[in-house]
Amino acid sequence: MLRTLVISPNWIGDAVMAQPLLRRLKEQHPERPIDVVAPGWVAPVWRAMREVDTVLESPFKHGSLQWKERKAFAKMLKARGYADSYVLPNTLKFALIPWLAGIPRRVGYKGEMRYGLVNVMHHDDKAAPRPMAQFYAALADEPVRHLGRPDKLPEPEMVVASEDVNAAVARLGLPAGTYVAFAPGAEFGPAKRWPSSYFAELAQTIRANRPDAQILLLGSPKDRAVCDEITAIVPQAHNLAGSTSLSEAIALISRAAVVVTNDSGLMHIGAALRRPVVAIFGPTDPRHTPPLSELAKVLWLHIECSPCQQRECPLGHQNCMKQILPTDVWQPLQPILAAV
Repeated sequence: MLRTLVISPNWIGDAVMAQPLLRRLKEQHPERPIDVVAPGWVAPVWRAMREVDTVLESPFKHGSLQWKERKAFAKMLKARGYADSYVLPNTLKFALIPWLAGIPRRVGYKGEMRYGLVNVMHHDDKAAPRPMAQFYAALADEPVRHLGRPDKLPEPEMVVASEDVNAAVARLGLPAGTYVAFAPGAEFGPAKRWPSSYFAELAQTIRANRPDAQILLLGSPKDRAVCDEITAIVPQAHNLAGSTSLSEAIALISRAAVVVTNDSGLMHIGAALRRPVVAIFGPTDPRHTPPLSELAKVLWLHIECSPCQQRECPLGHQNCMKQILPTDVWQPLQPILAAV
């Protein structure tokens, strides 16, 4: 049986936004299993997608060509028998893999001058870049130079088994109650982070109105310090940053009544799991990478200097985030919490 190969992006949020591509591919060839090559830190995202048959974790280190390792990996892929491949990263190195594996149809964007390696070449309009979900989903169809933005962007979908949720809750020793997930970190940089003191004030407001609420602070080990700042003010909050695997974080988000988040990978996971999401944007553009769900609410002031797309505020004030107050976030949260 011939298979389809998808090579994953390196970012969690991008992997989530690529799910509509897999949905389109499955509609076109329902009989064809889809394998995904992904780095270990992104692999749990793909395992939560119905369309994925097998996730193959890539052994490659960041930045190096590793020619010998790529040839060996491609040899393993060749034995699996692929009809086509979709190279989502724009780098030359990842385009080498399906070419070395002899996969006949190799689809991707122009990227780093990949002519020959990619033989079904798509092009993005730099003057009007496609939103990420549309950017990836377009690879399922024949290339076109100009692609208008649809009235509604495709919405990613992820699923988590109830036993996985129960296992995560049990291992972490979390009490019963209404779970409210906070994602206070942002891998991109500090400019995207809503102030930790604001998260703490919001947590206090939630608990004052819903004493049964369990505030779960989620993130990577890099987010631990930010979450510590919140628990210093609200010691009842559960600082789980760095204490969960990504699979466990996904499971906990699937159980949450609502997710309050910066523009981050966990934001996209919450939307794909069909949880209510309140997403706080500042220096990045929600028109390009929004949380794709009708249950998501985006807060974005779009002040004069935003979006700057910078990791740190170039003006030093971070007004695009600081001027969104805890009361502004509490407003859309009230009806959500009242309904659970």
